[in-house]
Amino acid sequence: MAKAAAESERMDLTIDELARETGMTARNIRAHQSRGLLPPPEVRSRTGYYGTEHVTRIRLIQDMQGQGFNLKSIERLLHLGSAGGAEQTLQFERLLLQPFGTEQPEAVAQEELGETFGDPLDRKLVAKAERIGALRPIGEGIWEVPSPTLLRASRELVALGIPLEHALAVGESITKHTTAIAREFVRLFVKDVLDPIREGSEPSDKALATAAEALERLRPLASEAVLASFGQVMTAAVERQMAKELG
Repeated sequence: MAKAAAESERMDLTIDELARETGMTARNIRAHQSRGLLPPPEVRSRTGYYGTEHVTRIRLIQDMQGQGFNLKSIERLLHLGSAGGAEQTLQFERLLLQPFGTEQPEAVAQEELGETFGDPLDRKLVAKAERIGALRPIGEGIWEVPSPTLLRASRELVALGIPLEHALAVGESITKHTTAIAREFVRLFVKDVLDPIREGSEPSDKALATAAEALERLRPLASEAVLASFGQVMTAAVERQMAKELG
């Protein structure tokens, strides 16, 4: 019975079907395969078939790229994971998939979006918000808001009399700079934590646990460092501007 259930859940996807399922192009799937990021498909009658493990691995790669890991770093992490036991590897991959923040995306309808983007909607501003990733269209008249906090901040800025276009420009700048910061933390993790672990003499399972612990500790440290630095920089910027205005 268990075997029958497993068979019913089994996925047999051609490369084009896998591309549609994951949103990754067939060309990129082949490229990831050649780098060893994806296991080879099961070949039957000269056709390669991909399964659940391929879908899961591709989504892991996509999520890691979204967190700032480049393909070389992802390759190192996945190879480290594959060196451990199945349970340790699964735990490590789950840790990699965890978002750094606890904020959950929200879906908003056109009526609610109108509170910020005008009624009727200013389509140019909506398009700009989509371009910078503040909004993601998911249906007719429905958008996903990746960060409700940022949308609320934009609404508050508009309430203070700041044009939404200017608020979005600030949001775009924030995203640009925080992306650079995230990449720096990822670079530190890979170069100064992951590479020494990989090159060390620890057994693979222990090395995997060490890397997972380091990544888990990095999460709050990165957020705390950014918040502390921003507080200092913001205070100094306000003081300089006020001295200029009043002096």
